[in-house]
Amino acid sequence: MHLQNKHIVLYDGDCPYCNYWVKFILNHDNQDKFMFATLQSDFGQDFLKKRNLDHRQFTTIYLLKPHEYYLIKSTAIFKILSLIGGIYLPLSWLRFFPRFICDKLYDFVSRNRKKMNVKSCPILTHKEREKFLTDPILF
Repeated sequence: MHLQNKHIVLYDGDCPYCNYWVKFILNHDNQDKFMFATLQSDFGQDFLKKRNLDHRQFTTIYLLKPHEYYLIKSTAIFKILSLIGGIYLPLSWLRFFPRFICDKLYDFVSRNRKKMNVKSCPILTHKEREKFLTDPILF
């Protein structure tokens, strides 16, 4: 697997809300742009530790483009929407709002995400499972 051309979404594997959005990305990744790893996985922990980021709190989504950049919080969400494109592209334009406002909203959702009534544990196809760098925790 060649990660150079992929965007890697790092997310909290214990969160039904996060798993819901991973499934959303999988369903809309028509150009095979994304791979996934949980923050709890060896890959996720290695990513966090190498950058001196908190490796015990999993409240932030990361979007990694290997050897190029990584984005966090609302910036990562808007980039994901931009990469998915189509009818979701206009939502990515929200990135032009001040980042501190978008991240405050992100933080509010992040603090309350485990309380949200979201259907979790979707069944993944074999092809979808291949997009994970390690086995997803809830899937």
